[in-house]
Amino acid sequence: MDVQTLRAQAFKALHERDGAFVIPNPWDAGSAKMLASLGFEALATTSAGLAFSLGRPDGEGAISREETLLNAKSIVDATALPVAADLENGFADDPQGCAETILAAAAAGLVGGSIEDASGSAQEPIYPFAQAVARVEAAVAAARSLPFPFVLTARAENFLNGRMDLDDTIARLQAFAEAGADVLYAPGLRTGEEIRQVVLALAPKPVNVVMGLSGVRLTVDELSALGVKRISVGSAMARAAYGAFFRAAEEVYGQGRFDFAETAMPFAQLNQLFKR
Repeated sequence: MDVQTLRAQAFKALHERDGAFVIPNPWDAGSAKMLASLGFEALATTSAGLAFSLGRPDGEGAISREETLLNAKSIVDATALPVAADLENGFADDPQGCAETILAAAAAGLVGGSIEDASGSAQEPIYPFAQAVARVEAAVAAARSLPFPFVLTARAENFLNGRMDLDDTIARLQAFAEAGADVLYAPGLRTGEEIRQVVLALAPKPVNVVMGLSGVRLTVDELSALGVKRISVGSAMARAAYGAFFRAAEEVYGQGRFDFAETAMPFAQLNQLFKR
């Protein structure tokens, strides 16, 4: 059995066991190795983390499919863990384009990926219902054509685009589930009650929830008790790293001090970690 199939089976099994698991989001090979060293069991890429590392904004079509998959492959190759990818809107408006993205993701070594219903258009930020479902159907068909269990996540992006409509979000997720998506995800949910409603509406399908949002204090245990299966952090760890870097630079430029070095990760520790 090849390595990708073994990783795919391990990833699928994480979604089938009891309780929630955390799938953190590295943005490059180094951050992937750091997360693996701590014992995490799977990783997921972050479109925002990649965009920021390239000096570009997220969510504005500034990152191509080729750049996304090249970054994803570097993360796949960095550790022995299964890796899923943030595939944004599939880098296409049409269903066939979404299907092609799933096949390209698998060719890059990924064992999972997400397709969202955000269009990237300021005039119509969320795809119409029927089009959104058709895109998921095509992505599912592509995933099922693979010789291993590729975990397809379908995302409803209302809350990230100012549409605080929980009923429509749930209806979309239910339609995506019926279309065959393995995992459902509505980024931007902020309360336990919102999360509980989504989980109950989609049971027994696994639900992903993103944490690391400002003002949201739910723990892994609390999310697990709500029935959440998978917990990601999106761009939060990348933002934490960039925040520490920016504060250090501000200290040097604005105060002429270098106190930040006292809390920096030691060179020897990092060097040893990256020798693995």
